[in-house]
Amino acid sequence: MQAGNPAPFDGKAYVHTLTAAPGVYRMFGASDDLLYVGKAGSLKKRVGSYFLKPRMDPRIAAMVAQIARIETTVTRTEGEALLLEAQLIKTLKPRYNILLRDDKSYPGLYLSSFQDYPRLVFHRGARKAPGRYFGPYPNTHAVRESLNLMQKLFKLRQCEDSYFRNRSRPCLQHQIGRCSAPCVGLIERDRYAADVRHVEMFLEGRSSTVTDEIAAAMEQASAALDFELAARLRDQVAALRQLQSRRYVQGAVADMDVLACRIEAGQACVSVLFFRAGVSLGSRDFFPRLPFEAEPGEVLTQFIAQYYLERPSPAELVLSAAPVDATLLTDALSAHAGHRVRIGSAPRGDRARFLELALRNADAAMASRLASRQTLDMRFEDLRRLLGLIAPPQRIECFDISHTQGEATVASCVVFGPEGAEKSHYRRFNIADITPGDDYAAMEQALTRRFRRLKEGEGSRPDLLLIDGGKGQVQRALRVLRHLDIEGIAVVGVAKGPTRRAGEETLILADSARELHPGASSPALHLIAAIRDESHRFAIGAHRKRRQAAREGSVLDDIAGIGPRRRTALLRAFGGLAGLAAAGIEELARVKGIDRALAERIYDALHG
Repeated sequence: MQAGNPAPFDGKAYVHTLTAAPGVYRMFGASDDLLYVGKAGSLKKRVGSYFLKPRMDPRIAAMVAQIARIETTVTRTEGEALLLEAQLIKTLKPRYNILLRDDKSYPGLYLSSFQDYPRLVFHRGARKAPGRYFGPYPNTHAVRESLNLMQKLFKLRQCEDSYFRNRSRPCLQHQIGRCSAPCVGLIERDRYAADVRHVEMFLEGRSSTVTDEIAAAMEQASAALDFELAARLRDQVAALRQLQSRRYVQGAVADMDVLACRIEAGQACVSVLFFRAGVSLGSRDFFPRLPFEAEPGEVLTQFIAQYYLERPSPAELVLSAAPVDATLLTDALSAHAGHRVRIGSAPRGDRARFLELALRNADAAMASRLASRQTLDMRFEDLRRLLGLIAPPQRIECFDISHTQGEATVASCVVFGPEGAEKSHYRRFNIADITPGDDYAAMEQALTRRFRRLKEGEGSRPDLLLIDGGKGQVQRALRVLRHLDIEGIAVVGVAKGPTRRAGEETLILADSARELHPGASSPALHLIAAIRDESHRFAIGAHRKRRQAAREGSVLDDIAGIGPRRRTALLRAFGGLAGLAAAGIEELARVKGIDRALAERIYDALHG
């Protein structure tokens, strides 16, 4: 054996050192990359099955041949192992696991119920503020629709507290009938509290009770000859009944999700229908990564474990295929959710009808996905031919520069692969220590920082590097790569045409200095333009944030007594620098940590 070559992993010897306790195992390759994460009722038996069986599925054998080491974590129960496995898969993204690519937090509604006049707003992210949270909803459309209905029916405020406290007259929301204007006292506190209670009941699924209460109040108002109030309540009842007839699904249980899985051409689609309190909240389609051939039951098992690990589970799940270890999955999910969760895969009656609908959704989503994938594959293949590459690029990085007359310069790097944008790999670089407006120096600095990290072993190597710019930008990119001794990366500049119209771009090939004009009908140019536009969008967004932060900070930083904590408190209280500038001394002094003397200095600085 040559010196420096590690000995092959002896799986059989390793198995003898393992415990029979339940737990999770992690398999690593020679370059320390994570290959696979699995759970086991007995680590000794499960890991041993990879090395002690005389015959093995070829796809599993190919993975086992790459194993260089294995790590294990012992758990108390197999249910804990199942949840830990799902968590590790989502966090570490092993190469050979079924992976739910769903990195967004789910949207919902937030009601600041602790306040005298609570606000109802769209919410996404951590639930740290006091109050009530409703959801999660399957998508932002469902949240916006619910919020829109609440505005029309109950007219709760949505404005920020700083805006609410400083109003002297009703805003536009009141004028268009979407807010009862509690900020200026146009509604009594008791009536507003009743509207808040009805909102809570409605979002809890008790819409029939809300309708009955409002109908009773309408009759009382009519008997008391308060016909204006009776008419308003009548319209509210009519809107509620119309909404119930439109959104109520006959046969749906209180809380239920229906999941259907389709697998075709190496792609998987899981379509989920959401029902809460007998009301349909819509559907959402997911496309988990499939490293191996897998059955629908395996995909649904991994999907459920990963998806419901971070969000509330309904009382019932209806599946299109029986999951692996159904009893274990049910027990683990119930323990995690804090209530009994039922899982079924052979429904009858109304549940079978819902499952059929979910399967049709999955079929339609899969057909659309495959058509999009074929279009993307065609564009990548056309790009290979256009640039004369041996194979279609697997990783494309595109750099762009954004600034306003040299202020707050930011460089963006977006990443695309055969499946489209890889947003978790996007990067932005705050550019410093250059002549303002020098795009060449900005590009050189961003590329140097990016590829120096690659040289140090951080990140993945791109096959194709797109530079938004002409020959000068391309030459700077080549200079960086040569200085860092990095070879084998194709560099292409994307220069706008003389009229700056889409389809007239010129491609500058760095290796030969040739210029290509593919034309507006070129699929390759469509792909390059989409990547370039995404890089441009990402750069502009990052630049605007940096510029805003710099402008807000620069004014306040010059005021004695204002540090990071007080600056943050002020900007948060007034919603930004514009709101802060509109505030008076008394309003400034109400902010925690700001006395009157400091409030006067702030006011003078902003108005001097």
